[in-house]
Amino acid sequence: MKRSLKIALVLLALAAVLLLGWRGYSARQAARQAQAAPAATPVIELAAIDLATAQVRELSAGLPITGTLKAVNSAVVKARVPGELQGLTVREGDTVQAGQVIARVEPTEYAERLRQAHLQAEAAKAQVDIAQRQYDNNAALVNQGFISRTALDNSLASLATAQASHRAALAGAEVLRKSLADTVLRAPIGGQVAQRLAQPGERVAPEARIVEIVDLSRLELEAALSPADSVAVRVGQPATLTVEGVPQPVQATVARINPSAQAGSRSVLAYLSVTAQPGLRQGLFARGQLATGQVRALAVPLSAVRTDKPLPYVQAVESERIAHRTVETGARGEVEGELWVAVQGVAEGARVLRGAAGLLREGTQVRLPAQGSARP
Repeated sequence: MKRSLKIALVLLALAAVLLLGWRGYSARQAARQAQAAPAATPVIELAAIDLATAQVRELSAGLPITGTLKAVNSAVVKARVPGELQGLTVREGDTVQAGQVIARVEPTEYAERLRQAHLQAEAAKAQVDIAQRQYDNNAALVNQGFISRTALDNSLASLATAQASHRAALAGAEVLRKSLADTVLRAPIGGQVAQRLAQPGERVAPEARIVEIVDLSRLELEAALSPADSVAVRVGQPATLTVEGVPQPVQATVARINPSAQAGSRSVLAYLSVTAQPGLRQGLFARGQLATGQVRALAVPLSAVRTDKPLPYVQAVESERIAHRTVETGARGEVEGELWVAVQGVAEGARVLRGAAGLLREGTQVRLPAQGSARP
């Protein structure tokens, strides 16, 4: 009896194990089937503003340019004589006028040296007067036969020596007069102080930089061009720049082109005169497009070209699904207030997503807006 009970318990346990194993197997099979079954792909509803049509446009052929804004007129005020700096009150951002006194170098030493030179010149002038009287007396004695001609020549030489010493003393006084004038530091141009490089009371050496002044009324962009690109650049060609921190596009014009290529890089520097507007500062980085001509080509909005892959591409709508099509870009130009770019790799009439639509995976199903509501 006990043996039958044990057998029954063993069979019951075995049945429980088999049941649990079957349930686990069923769960795993259901999970595999769920993974294998294709998930329901959401349909993206597109608005008219999300789409653009690839079409032939008149674009301005141009060259991409980059560079840093620089003031056409800038100057660094330097000390011309050594000494203690005094009276420096201007700071960064202060406006100064041409000829305005910026600072002074302590002038006492130079004033005393000038006074000493004047006294030496007066002493030399007295020696000239003495030598002149002696020469005049000897000339009269020679005419009367009281002294020889050699004595007259000696007195003439003494007079010439005294006159040369006097002229040297006067020249030395002029040098010291200039040194005294150089103790006053003036602004060579009008503008704003960009840097203050010394402090009042500091002892400065000759050529020490005191302040830097820039004139923001005239700015220019220095752009480096490759030798091949520089051939198409001419003085007077327009350019549209995007300057960091400035919300509006900035217009510029090629003012001059360097006749020599840079050593090493062989690049050619072009200088663009930038139209002045509020917010522009020296040192700001700018990029833009230099117009070199007009071209008619198949184009799409520049925002539709994505660059998050090794090659640029557009998100084309084909059979209501997204397809990523690699393109080659060319000339750029503004069309009705929007920047367009010439492309190769899509057909005329192709529908592409603008940049505002964001990135969609290739193969994503989309729903187009009603006919006639899409933008060109």
